[in-house]
Amino acid sequence: MNGKKVITLKPESTLEEKKEDLSLRLFVVLSKAYQAIMEQIEQDIQSKGLNLTDFAVLELLYHRGEQPLQKIGQKILLTSGSITYVINKLEKKEYLYRQPCPNDRRVTYAVIAEKGKNLLDRIFPEHWGRIDELMSVLNEEEKATAIDLLKRLGTSIRKL
Repeated sequence: MNGKKVITLKPESTLEEKKEDLSLRLFVVLSKAYQAIMEQIEQDIQSKGLNLTDFAVLELLYHRGEQPLQKIGQKILLTSGSITYVINKLEKKEYLYRQPCPNDRRVTYAVIAEKGKNLLDRIFPEHWGRIDELMSVLNEEEKATAIDLLKRLGTSIRKL
């Protein structure tokens, strides 16, 4: 065989198979929850006249300040070609502008413009409220527990 584990279904599951069933179930539940949340978030952002990528770039600049173009793609998981397209589009709408680095001519920063800041000042509180509404099914203790568990899961996976 190729070294991969093959799972066969039997009428009576062993303890190991039950653990694998729970792992698979957790994966499916996490995936579906993420998809449901993102569908709602995307609708919210689109209702404000932006798409997810445009919002992600503006939100990054709004909360973290100017960013090198090369780093934006890494932070919001986009290719350099996609970032260039998004930055061009947002610059054309006057939501941000490019600023050359004074110390390194190879580096260009994206800086949120006043128009972009005003837009985020207006829409971000409502967006934050929508996220809070979506998460309101969990109480504060459950949210803290979920954060801890998901951090632990993510951290262990990154170490693989």
